[in-house]
Amino acid sequence: KGLNSPIKRHRVAGWIKEQDPTICCLQETHLSPKDKHRLRVKGWRTILQANNEQKKAGWIKEQDPTICCLQETHLSPKDKHRLKVKGWKTILQANNEQEKAGVAILISDKVDFKAKQIKKDKEGQYIMIKGMLHQDDITLINIYAPNTGAPKFVKKLLTKLKGDINSNTIIVGDLNTPLTPMDTSSRQKINKEIIELNEKLDQMNLMDIYRTLHPKTAGYTFFSSAHGTFSRIDHILGNKASINKFK
Repeated sequence: KGLNSPIKRHRVAGWIKEQDPTICCLQETHLSPKDKHRLRVKGWRTILQANNEQKKAGWIKEQDPTICCLQETHLSPKDKHRLKVKGWKTILQANNEQEKAGVAILISDKVDFKAKQIKKDKEGQYIMIKGMLHQDDITLINIYAPNTGAPKFVKKLLTKLKGDINSNTIIVGDLNTPLTPMDTSSRQKINKEIIELNEKLDQMNLMDIYRTLHPKTAGYTFFSSAHGTFSRIDHILGNKASINKFK
């Protein structure tokens, strides 16, 4: 929860007083734009911050997508207002009370979308919406897989949602799993759990869209400072029969 914790704020203030730096740069504060007061330390009046809400709204305005899928929102069910962006009234989310994980799907007012069915879990690991987008059927599944046991989690979830997945389904999210050796800078062989997940994807006629269209391109979405390696753990999956729609 970053600096939402009073104990952590006290530690930061104590460290600043003890070390007496002139400039202090903080990361992972997990604060909203309204929480600037939580960064106050005696003798430090200049506080400049950038928060996820500001970054999210700025990115959406700049890139102008029609559908935006977010993972690791770390919001509670009561925090829907924090996802509000002008021109984006449709906000669907899955959260838990502990503000862990969390996923959301935002849909622009520019598109004609009508939701028919929504499925989500209480842990905030996935949300699925079925509906009509410009008169066409569409199913969107947004996933945030846990850091441990991710391949097994994704495989189990896909099995659970098998009846909802068809040729009009798009699955996106942070799967916390490189699906091929090309998805890691170390080119390390994939383990048994990932092999089994790939077999499940194949059985369900699902493909990794990026890897299918770019079989030899190493594009990464995550850097591990602990291991000094890059990897692609965020994926977009779709039905093999719809490959021409994704080109």
